[in-house]
Amino acid sequence: MGQEPRTLPPSPNWYCARCSDAVPGGLFGFAARTSVFLVRVGPGAGASPGTPQFRVVGELVGHTERVSGFTFSHHPGQFNLCATSSDDGTVKVWDVETKTVVTEHALHQHTISALHWSPRVKDLIVSGDEKGVVYCYWLHRNDNQHFFVEPRTIFCLTCSPHHEDLVAIGYKDGIVVIIDLSKKGEVIHRFRGHDDEIHSIAWCPLPGENCLSFNQEENSEPEVPNGKVLEQTPVTKGCYVATGSKDQTIRIWSCSRNRGVMTLKLPFLKRRGGGVDPTVRERLWLTLHWPKDQPTQLISSSFGGELLLWDLTQSWRRRYTLFSASLEGQNHSRIVFNLCPLLTEDDRQLLLSTSMDRDVKCWDLATLDCCWTLPSLGGFAYSLAFSPVDTGCLAIGVGDGMIRVWNTLSIKNNYDVKSFWQGVKSKVTALCWHPTKEGCLAFGTDDGKVGLYDTYSNKPPQISSTYHKKTVYTLAWGPPLPPMSLGGEGDRPSLTLYSCGGEGIVLQHNPWKLSGEALDINKLIRDTNSIKYKLPVHTEISWKADGKIMALGNEDGSIEIFQVPNLKLICTIQQHHKLVNTISWHHEHGSQPELGYLMASGSNNAVIYVHNLKAIIESNSESPVTITEPYRTLSGHTAKITSLAWSPHHDGRLVSASYDGTAQVWDTLREEPLYNFRGHRGRLLSVAWSPLDPDCIYSGADDFCVYKWLTSMQEHSRPPQGKKSIELEKKRLSQPKPKPKKKKKPTLRMPVKQDSGEGQEEESLRESLGPVENGMSDPEAEEDIQEPGSPCTPAAAVSRDPVTCTPVALGFEKLKVTLLKKETPKEKPEALLKKRKARSMLPLSTSLDHRSKEELHQDCLILATAKHSTELNEGMSADLEERFHLGLFTDRPSLYRMMEAEGKSHLENGHPELFHQLMLWKGDLKGVLQFAAERGELTDSLVAMAPVAGYHVWLWAVEAFAKQLCFQDQYVKAASHLLSIHKVYEAVELLKSNHFYREAIAIAKARLRPEDPILKDLYLSWGAVLEKDGHYAVAAKCYLGATSAYDAAKVLAKKGDAASLRTAAELASIMGEDELSASLALRCAQELLLARNWVGAQEALRLHASLKGQRLVFCLLELLSKHLEERQIPESKSSCSSYNTWAMGTEGPFVERVTALWRDTFGLDTPEQCRAASQQLHHIKYPSATSNTPSKQLLLHICHDLTLALLSQQAASWDGAVEALLRAVVRSHDAGNFTIMQEVYATFLPEGCDCLRNKLSDHQTPATAALQSLEAFFLYGRLYELWWSLSGAAPIRTPTVEQSQQVDSTCPEQAEPDAATLPEPGCPVGSTATLTGESQQELSACQQLLSETHASLQDSKRTVAEVQETLAEMIRQHQKSQLCKSTANGPDENDPGLEAERHPCSAQDQNKGGTFKAVTLPELTKRLTEANERIAKFPESIKAWPFPDVLECCLVLLHIGAQCPGYMTQEMQQQAQELLQKYSSSEIYKRHCQSLSR
Repeated sequence: MGQEPRTLPPSPNWYCARCSDAVPGGLFGFAARTSVFLVRVGPGAGASPGTPQFRVVGELVGHTERVSGFTFSHHPGQFNLCATSSDDGTVKVWDVETKTVVTEHALHQHTISALHWSPRVKDLIVSGDEKGVVYCYWLHRNDNQHFFVEPRTIFCLTCSPHHEDLVAIGYKDGIVVIIDLSKKGEVIHRFRGHDDEIHSIAWCPLPGENCLSFNQEENSEPEVPNGKVLEQTPVTKGCYVATGSKDQTIRIWSCSRNRGVMTLKLPFLKRRGGGVDPTVRERLWLTLHWPKDQPTQLISSSFGGELLLWDLTQSWRRRYTLFSASLEGQNHSRIVFNLCPLLTEDDRQLLLSTSMDRDVKCWDLATLDCCWTLPSLGGFAYSLAFSPVDTGCLAIGVGDGMIRVWNTLSIKNNYDVKSFWQGVKSKVTALCWHPTKEGCLAFGTDDGKVGLYDTYSNKPPQISSTYHKKTVYTLAWGPPLPPMSLGGEGDRPSLTLYSCGGEGIVLQHNPWKLSGEALDINKLIRDTNSIKYKLPVHTEISWKADGKIMALGNEDGSIEIFQVPNLKLICTIQQHHKLVNTISWHHEHGSQPELGYLMASGSNNAVIYVHNLKAIIESNSESPVTITEPYRTLSGHTAKITSLAWSPHHDGRLVSASYDGTAQVWDTLREEPLYNFRGHRGRLLSVAWSPLDPDCIYSGADDFCVYKWLTSMQEHSRPPQGKKSIELEKKRLSQPKPKPKKKKKPTLRMPVKQDSGEGQEEESLRESLGPVENGMSDPEAEEDIQEPGSPCTPAAAVSRDPVTCTPVALGFEKLKVTLLKKETPKEKPEALLKKRKARSMLPLSTSLDHRSKEELHQDCLILATAKHSTELNEGMSADLEERFHLGLFTDRPSLYRMMEAEGKSHLENGHPELFHQLMLWKGDLKGVLQFAAERGELTDSLVAMAPVAGYHVWLWAVEAFAKQLCFQDQYVKAASHLLSIHKVYEAVELLKSNHFYREAIAIAKARLRPEDPILKDLYLSWGAVLEKDGHYAVAAKCYLGATSAYDAAKVLAKKGDAASLRTAAELASIMGEDELSASLALRCAQELLLARNWVGAQEALRLHASLKGQRLVFCLLELLSKHLEERQIPESKSSCSSYNTWAMGTEGPFVERVTALWRDTFGLDTPEQCRAASQQLHHIKYPSATSNTPSKQLLLHICHDLTLALLSQQAASWDGAVEALLRAVVRSHDAGNFTIMQEVYATFLPEGCDCLRNKLSDHQTPATAALQSLEAFFLYGRLYELWWSLSGAAPIRTPTVEQSQQVDSTCPEQAEPDAATLPEPGCPVGSTATLTGESQQELSACQQLLSETHASLQDSKRTVAEVQETLAEMIRQHQKSQLCKSTANGPDENDPGLEAERHPCSAQDQNKGGTFKAVTLPELTKRLTEANERIAKFPESIKAWPFPDVLECCLVLLHIGAQCPGYMTQEMQQQAQELLQKYSSSEIYKRHCQSLSR
């Protein structure tokens, strides 16, 4: 397993004559989308021993559209230079060492189709475009010259390796010419023989024609091209040129003879393993390579991806050798586009090929075997998933319709990738491995398909018979749910597959019977939880590892937590307010099992929230709980979050992928960003943490790349902000964009016959030939619909990607222009139109009556004969039929024949309305209607006349006219006609299906009964559409119209601003949704609180009576903020605050002011009212604070606890008061905010804790231990104030152990304190100070902090944490050692790396300064057991409440004793030293003890 970054690049561009090249020394480059990827080949690649010698080393970024050509400079001394051409109209010259543009030009006015760097002139770059213009550009002198050689589309060009002025050019129609640049582009040779596109031109590597001998009579070609004999020049004699064409032939031309001397017909090779579709013959790209110093051999591509080595000396036998003929599966599976030779540093002759199968292959020309294969991607990397069974197998879902399975553990091949495409046929958007079944991979696609692949077989996948209506977002394996779980143990699978689609439905598939119908779990959710309102649209599903809890993310940003077996709703998380994209549960195999209850989620609002659901899951509450506060918040990304993954190697470490173009690694417990990866050029879509390497992460994006990157190599620690973010956005925007739709001449890349047929051929070949084509896609959704008339290739019918579009041609330009002129005649002025005479109904008869006099006289004679003859002979009948216009004067049958001829003429001239009138004259109204309906030519006037033909004919005519109007997109008019025949339901459904909801509702309300269910369905459907489009207010009106007040309130609250939340709360209150109203009112108040709008917050809380407790909290918070602001405390400073009038008074003690305000303003008079308010607040639990908790949030949580304390005091519940006060103090202490902690004491306990002790009864109560902890923290604060007063400094934030080691009994496993956070022993020692009498009394009272009981308990907890950390490290080292042994191929016994792995603790020993001694597992287990036994012996009253760190207090006391000798009793000093010596097992305490002893 290599410990270096890797890249799966985009696929090389297709249908380009030269888009890859290589130079001696081992540098290979290929064009992919809008950039060029560079690959180092050979010993210089720095590949791991035993692996193929190649590595992707960089990318040339600068073009804005597809790169159509790429060529290196093959001149010694400038191998670092290369040139590229692009559809953006530029030719750029690059320095590959610096990856920067040296120079560029935009001389071409049309799409560039060919490019070559002259092998003879160091600074000459030749390019040609689709209009036939050739440009020569001299780099060093910045000069250029252009030639218009032929009015044909250039397909390829190649400069001569023997003469600096000769260039061979191949055209689309099969013509090949050789021009002389020194003669202003004069054609000196024109070769005719091919009858289709020229794909490749190769010059013989040796000058002269002695290297090959051809019979003069063989393959004789016309020697007088273009009708004239070209002059034989010394330069042109002795040159052979080979050309490959789409007409399936290779021709070798002699310049001295001006004709072809050999024609090689491609053989059709039948592949082993079955027949091949004969239509594959039509799909060909014939590229050539003439090996250097081997004029008798020629290499070419073939029909199905095979490479052929032709022996030109055996011309009569046409002998060829197949590359890799002895080994199956080494050849390309589809056509090859480019071949380029490469000479490595160790003088190996290699050949590199790019193909439609998206592989880059390297061939050894000595053995004709494949050395290595570099796979690539042809679409967005939508999904990444590591197999939990076959460790190291990474599945990649790609937008090119294929699934890749990458064996990242392969020793012999760093890119061991297997592709699966059968049965996919669409973009793969979701993947999920079966947790226990080897090789079982579930996939979901863009068209809603769900299937199962067996990656160890070649069988087609099993496809579920139930499709999603939209894209499959997520797949997950979980336990079966009713009714699928109701069968016996052997009748049902242990795990079923769940899929979440874009339409918001989660389906449960039976993997044993995918042909059966999948079940919608919404029905089970409704039945179990008795839900009557509309369920939210689901966008994400995630199962907890134990399979007992399921989380559903929704479009409105909420997350619902369900419990098996019946999906009982236990919790709703109202944190995100936008669509939830990803949910991830923490693994359960870490050193801290309780972290398995952590759930991370990301949405469109760029913030990641982590929730700890342990208390919720274990509480078994009867009613669902609503959570509005996260356990941790991870902020930093600037765009929506698309994927999350927990590290399987660490506790609480998370990686996130975002649309801001970066992946971020977080320490969630500390809310700290650690590493930021910025290697992608697009928006990230997926991320996965390697299950084997803690330092390795894989990420995929819409730049068609998958990167393997190492966290230790990242330069940045957090996502870019400000200017950096703008630069990253510019980098992302350099990706290709869809071209704006322009009306341009629809010139085509292929001939018309192939243009019309290739698309159908591609469609039919999808199943047999593989995935959809390569190219560039729309940056947002890969939807690139081919514009009418835009350039396309054989791939365009399937791929719709601009990258596949090759240069356009001039074939039918004139014809198209003519047609356009015919179709769009010039409009004449309206005055002229009014004067025009009405068109004749019988134009043929009229014209025949204007013939010569003789003809008219003849008509009279024939008519007289017919009228007065009793019987007509054959001649007379023939004359009457020929002169049909005489039917106007004879009998009715003759008249009908005349009218038939006139009607046929009207139809041919495009006047069907005149034909209809003629048929009406005949009286055939029903026939007119049928004929017009068949041709889609019904009109209002015809339908208006339909009742004349009968009632049923009229009904039929109106329905037919309505269908015709629908085809013409006139849906409202069609609905009106349906209403005329009383088809109200059909009219409403027609309008609804075409999104005319307003009109449909108007009709339904006007014509249907009020209780008709279709009316409610219209409101709900329109509301859903409006909600999706962001029109929340109108959507709310729709839901109200449907009497769904709950949904109306929810959609109004979606915007998340204070005004919307308040309106939603009022609406919910009006409609009786009290619980929802209270929740929304509280959210509104919290939003106003962030803006320091205290008045508005109180008004919002006043909306609901159940929020009276929260009103008290906000009142106390307002008073405390005003108090701190007057004291100029930094945490309370605000630029603008809107205070209530009651906050203006400052007289009297703070607590008395609060209680008086509650009594006067809120009517809180009796203990019963206090207890009721306290009961409301007891249901709200906030997470513990950390040093990263924002100050506003910290103050709110502290005021919540202080409110409970004051309410308990008012209700004479002193036990509750003590506990609530302690929680407030501990919260400020855990946040490291010493100032707030001291302000709490000064404000609420100005006289100390004695008053509370007096209130408690004499006997022991549960609050006695809490009171002791409260007193201890009070003394702890006084102790630090005393020490700082002696040192002459008073920090605002506590620089103590508490910032890194919380002594809360709920967190015994926290890490050791850092050395920087403990008191510095050397600072105060040596100086003396004096204490006042009051200070001496306080110092004596600190004796209580030296509690040996608490010191022993804290020491035991530290021991447990250290043992658990050591065990976790040993397990990780052991797993790594076993993995290396299992994957090594014959490891060396003397390898020092293996020796280090046999001692997993050695690395840990070094990390801890050499003081940690290696211990065995039994010793650690014994230590852990003993420590847990000691903890169990302590009383619950001691363990229940936190206590200041005793050893820390000992250190501070000894410092004070050193500064003020004599003021501290000898007994106290001795006790502190004894405690330190007895319990200072941690290195940090030992070091400080040693410094004090000195």
